[in-house]
Amino acid sequence: MSLPPIVAVVGATAAGKTGLSLDLAERLDGEIVNTDAMQVYRGMDIGTAKLPPDQRRGIPHHLLDLMEVTEAVSVAEFQQLARATIAEVRGRGRTPVLVGGSALYVRAVVDQFDFPGTDQAVRRRLEAELAEVGAAEMHRRLAAVDAEAAATILGENGRRIVRALEVVELTGRPYSATLPRLEYADPLTVQVGVDIDRPTLDERIAQRVEQMFAEGFVEEVERLLERGLAQGRTASMAIGYREVAAYVAGDLDLAQAKERTVVATRRFARRQESWFRKDDRIAWVPYDADDRLDRAVAALPQLPQK
Repeated sequence: MSLPPIVAVVGATAAGKTGLSLDLAERLDGEIVNTDAMQVYRGMDIGTAKLPPDQRRGIPHHLLDLMEVTEAVSVAEFQQLARATIAEVRGRGRTPVLVGGSALYVRAVVDQFDFPGTDQAVRRRLEAELAEVGAAEMHRRLAAVDAEAAATILGENGRRIVRALEVVELTGRPYSATLPRLEYADPLTVQVGVDIDRPTLDERIAQRVEQMFAEGFVEEVERLLERGLAQGRTASMAIGYREVAAYVAGDLDLAQAKERTVVATRRFARRQESWFRKDDRIAWVPYDADDRLDRAVAALPQLPQK
């Protein structure tokens, strides 16, 4: 029996990936596999736009709510988890539909990606320097030795900056040279991108942020801070959570926290678009087309329709 394909729905945050992924899962007798780096954390729901169980249409969802916010998950660890889940779903004859906004995590799962080693002494030294001089200075240092990597890593993401500098030091090569090759690990892989114009996307992001706060985002962050969010190396870096944490600490007012969340999310969306647009394997479908599901399936004629 031939295995079902692997389908990945990609694109910018707030573009409409979730709805299309559910439609595809229904059409293809599939199950959803999360590839969002922050939706793996329990309690990070509103700020990550995690789909509530009662809106999942009865479709099984995987790799959600796996960890506490104090735990860290590396891209390598996520790759192993996701690939094992995909194999299990396919082994039951069902189609895994990957969806999430973390471009690096998607690529790590679907593409050829071998991770460089690590050196704890180098890592500790770089982390100490990060604590001393801050993420912005470390990002400038990375830009000096690997401009391409610096362009793909947010300036405030100290953990990824440290990892990039570590790889450069250990391998003598740019961190960008270790990123996934545009070559699927499994040839039965397809990607569908949700295409949306920038003005509409910007407006949708602003609306989403306003809705997040209306639904109790501040209270969610307060609960997570009590559970150690500020100490979480990965979770604490999530867009929106760090801004609301600053509000809770009295460093920002509520309007500033909202605005900074909007600005950071739009910046992140630009990076997502830039990353995915470089991949000519992606079949793009308009976000607002009434027949976008049919277009997605028609663009992928090798997919079995059930």
